Amino acid sequence: MSVDLRTRYMGLELKHPIVASASPLTGSIESLQRLQDAGVAAVVLPSLFEEQIEHEEMATHELMMFGAELSPEAHGFFPEMQNYPTGPERYLKLIADAKQSLSVPVIASLNGHTPGGWTSIARQLQEAGADAIELNVYFLAASVDDTSAEVEQRYVDLVASVTRQVGIPVAVKVAPYFSAMANMAKRLTTAGASGLVLFNRFLQPDIVLDDLEVSPHLVLSTSDELRLALRWIAILRGRVDASLAATGGAHTPEDVLKLLLAGADCVMLASSLLTKGPGHVDTLVRGVRAWMTERDYTSVAQMKGSLSQQSCPDPDAFERANYMRALTSYTSEFV
Repeated sequence: MSVDLRTRYMGLELKHPIVASASPLTGSIESLQRLQDAGVAAVVLPSLFEEQIEHEEMATHELMMFGAELSPEAHGFFPEMQNYPTGPERYLKLIADAKQSLSVPVIASLNGHTPGGWTSIARQLQEAGADAIELNVYFLAASVDDTSAEVEQRYVDLVASVTRQVGIPVAVKVAPYFSAMANMAKRLTTAGASGLVLFNRFLQPDIVLDDLEVSPHLVLSTSDELRLALRWIAILRGRVDASLAATGGAHTPEDVLKLLLAGADCVMLASSLLTKGPGHVDTLVRGVRAWMTERDYTSVAQMKGSLSQQSCPDPDAFERANYMRALTSYTSEFV
């Protein structure tokens, strides 16, 4: 029996659900070609950061205006900043070259945390050929003056600011720290998001005891982290009008299958590809196909979401009842 592994993500048809998420592996044409040759269904390019865009624009502006105060006529000579070709030309070239070299969808990634003029770069990403944009919202509400309502509205305004610029789909990669995640997901889709990527992994700092310094610390994901995305994808499936992508913790065919059963439209990989190489894509695809064949599934579309909260026999398993059962059933030699 032939198994149809195709899936749709934000209107993009993928040959199977395995997508290479933003990482060092997606930052060059050579590496992108290796990922495509290995069988990946789509690629997300590394993020272009709000700070990069603003820094380049300000640096150019300062260079243009250097010495201009010496002559009043100079102020009328220089063009307005919005008409001057500043910005991340290398990133736009990467998009254009990727579209020329690859046959799989190319998703650009835009990383920011404040609405502003920099969001107009989204239009340039589209013009360079990106099939979609992943808006990676990386914001830590560290001020005691930031209220939850203000933080949530900042997200919504940012999504609206980006989606107004383009006609291609925009996915939002969010953190799991909202007090009402389901409502926030609905607000983001209402603001224009075509997809939600669950979840963003914030890098956590560490303290180096020998040097008494605070240092950034990157730890790759493990399969144990899968359950956070699995729970919320299962809850949101069928409740928000958006595609759902899982990221963080998918390393084995079993991981991918669980996320698809919960309702993910695609599964994005970074850590597993960084540790096992692009060839791991084939291992995952073959494992998913074998499991589906063994259980007489004919397609990913048939299987997808069949164990979401709306569809599974025990919807309470995704909420408080599951927490109670886990605590009361845990055993240890010391209990």
